[in-house]
Amino acid sequence: MTEKEQMNLAKEFAEFWENKGYEKGQSQTFWLQLLRQVYGIEKPEEFIEFEDQVHIDKSTGFIDGYIPSTKVLIEQKSITVNLRKAIRQADGSLLTPFQQAKKYIAELPVSQHPRWVITCNFKSFLVYDMDKPNGEPEEILLKDLKKEYYRLQFIVDTENTNLKKEMEISIKAGELVGRIYDEILPLYRDPENKDTLKSLNMLCVRLVFCLYAEDAGLFGRHQMFHDYLAKYDAEDLREALIKLFKVLDTKLEDRDPYMKQDLAQFPYVNGGLFAEEDIEIPMLTDKVKELILSKASEDFDWADISPTIFGAVFESTLNPETRRSGGMHYTSIENIHKVIDPLFLDELEKELEQKILNITTTTTIKKNVAEFQDKLSKLKFLDPACRKSETSSRKHIYH
Repeated sequence: MTEKEQMNLAKEFAEFWENKGYEKGQSQTFWLQLLRQVYGIEKPEEFIEFEDQVHIDKSTGFIDGYIPSTKVLIEQKSITVNLRKAIRQADGSLLTPFQQAKKYIAELPVSQHPRWVITCNFKSFLVYDMDKPNGEPEEILLKDLKKEYYRLQFIVDTENTNLKKEMEISIKAGELVGRIYDEILPLYRDPENKDTLKSLNMLCVRLVFCLYAEDAGLFGRHQMFHDYLAKYDAEDLREALIKLFKVLDTKLEDRDPYMKQDLAQFPYVNGGLFAEEDIEIPMLTDKVKELILSKASEDFDWADISPTIFGAVFESTLNPETRRSGGMHYTSIENIHKVIDPLFLDELEKELEQKILNITTTTTIKKNVAEFQDKLSKLKFLDPACRKSETSSRKHIYH
């Protein structure tokens, strides 16, 4: 089926199951219909297994769903169940649906251990990567299945379609930002100057952030950045951006109380992205305005891009000469985790699981969370392969 057909089928499925969901009576129908209608499995009853028995101690449990070919285990709950909250079991213990699934897994032969665990309550899918069993799950909402159906494609496909789709989107985003970059560069007085290139790179990064923020809800309203710029003629865009960047770098309590609402509506963005005031911005053109408003805002959804692969987008804004001279290169999220997981992240995730996620007492959780947050805020990591462009030093400390 085509991508458009699959989107429409996913939409129909989501609409049919909206506000439905009883674990004992509708779970199998839900998954069979999902596999057949949305993912094109002709005989889903031969593709997925239901209610396999698992012997735990002296009792018998039942795995709600298991897909052998893609090693996906499903723990299904009713629509009223909070998937992140512990539920009292028959033996009196308190377990989240994921912890319940892990209890089943411990009794399975190693050859049947799942690659993925999905906990579902008919309106939300929490996907756990068992290569990172202590990591946070990805959440796919039923109401968003029309545009995010590809994120569940792994249940029928041995390839990591989710990652592939995200990379395809990031490439499109990179091409789009590259067009904006190429259109703005000739507008500078000295396009070959290194300070010009530095300013343009920073300008593109800020534009990407604003485009992402208005789609991902960080600004509070969809197309907020778009609507702000749309009111200005091309010749006034430069001044409009300068004003906006200054506002984004100003705390609410420090702003002019008489500031116009079109600027006052934007939140304060910490972290220093908009702190540098002396970046050069040239006079912009109608074509640049069209690229930003029409192509980059109206016709592209930046919320679909995983923040973990923003590096690919940022790198694509730099021309090859700048990348080589600056030593800049994007490292994939997989390769990053190969380094940081055994170095420190695995231990931190283990600590999170033991001291917070497995605790049921509210006061203890609050105390442990505060201590854990304090610990994280004081961690420092040294990357000897990273350098600042302003100095010859090849070492940099990250908090």
